Formats: sequence, structure tokens, C-alpha cells
Amino acid sequence: MPEPEHVGLPPGESPESALPARRLSQLVEQAARCTSDCCGASSMVSDDGAERPAAVTHPDLAGLVSVQLRSGEGPIPTALERGEPVDATDLLSDERWPDYRAVALDAGVRSSVTLPFRRSGLTVTLSLYSFRAGALGDVTHGPAHALGDLAATCIVRDRSYRAALTELDQLGAALRTRPVVDQACGIVMHVLGCDAEAAFTVLRRISQGTNRKLAEVASAVVEKRGRGLERELMSLSG
Repeated sequence: MPEPEHVGLPPGESPESALPARRLSQLVEQAARCTSDCCGASSMVSDDGAERPAAVTHPDLAGLVSVQLRSGEGPIPTALERGEPVDATDLLSDERWPDYRAVALDAGVRSSVTLPFRRSGLTVTLSLYSFRAGALGDVTHGPAHALGDLAATCIVRDRSYRAALTELDQLGAALRTRPVVDQACGIVMHVLGCDAEAAFTVLRRISQGTNRKLAEVASAVVEKRGRGLERELMSLSG
């Protein structure tokens, strides 16, 4: 079986989409292998973001995903809307989604089933395809369903892990810059004769007004020991 391909990704995929895409590649390859009469599979992550990482087991199937995203019609959009499996038993006689049907039949696909897996604000869809009509009736209760369920859980876990790492990085940066901010607050307190809360508010206003990070503003204040900043500090203290 050919290596799964990514579809729907920009030329330089972001770190945010790269890991889900790898999960999807594993999912479609394993799901296609364990499903009888399956000629290929596709999978996609949908959430509130602009990117929709996706993967297919064969290049011909990329068109089936793209036509649904372009037209907004097909098993994938329907599964996303309803939150339940969507079965196309025989696309030769199925009159739904004409654009999808045309591309599918042109690729030799006669039937398909799309399974949605919703987790924490995102939905992973797994679509399986067959050259035979009515060949995928047991998919919703088979191993492919278990694989999709696991993949969705892993993608949510991966995102939570990355979010936690980002939060730790931000916390570390805040801790590293805290001493200089405290020093700057002390200088502002001396210049303006105000308390610590008012001094921090002044620094924050300068940061917002000059479109600079708070740490940069604090470093400048500390470096100059407040000299030359009296007028600016006084104007921002009110």
C-alpha cells in the first residue's frame, strides 16, 4: 500500500498541523488495512481554526476530500454537521452530493462511509472507500471505528500537551523578566511618588502605547534609571 499523503496543508505546514497530520496518516493506513473490501481511506481534523490537517492513502482520494471542502457538500460535511456516521451504499444510484459522486465514480469508488469522532472542540473524520457497492456496512462497529476513536483522543492529548508546554515557556519567560520589571517599578515609584500598583500600570501603558513588550520597557527604564523619562512617566501616570 502506498504511503499516506497529506492533503489540505499549506506548502510549509505549521508545527500545529504537522503532528495531527502524522496521526492521521497512521490512522488511514491502519484503518484501510483492517477493513474488508476497503480500497483506501481519508481522514481530517476540523475545528475552529483555519487549518484542516488531512491525510489519504492514495493520491486519487485527495480529490474526494477537496471537492467536499470546496463545495461544502458530501459525506464529510454531513458527518460534521450531524455528528453521526454517513453511509453512501451505492454511489451509482445515490443522487446526493453530485460533485462528490462524480469525483468518486471517476476514481472507481462505488461506496463510502464517513465516521466522525468529536473531542474537546474538534472533530476527526475517518472516511473509508470501496470499489464495491454495499461493502462497508460493518465499519461503524469494526476495528476502524476503534482506531478513529483512539486517534481523536491522541490528537486532543497532543494538543493539550503542547498547550501545557507553551504555558510553561510563558511562565518561565515571565519569571526571567520579573526582576527587571520589579526594578523598573521601583524607579517609577521613586520618580512619581506612587505605589507599586500605579507604577506597574504606568509601565503597562508605555508598553501598549509604544507597541513594545513590557520587559523591553522595563529594561529601558532600568538602564536609564528613569532619567529623561520623568515627563513621559508623569503624562502617563494620570
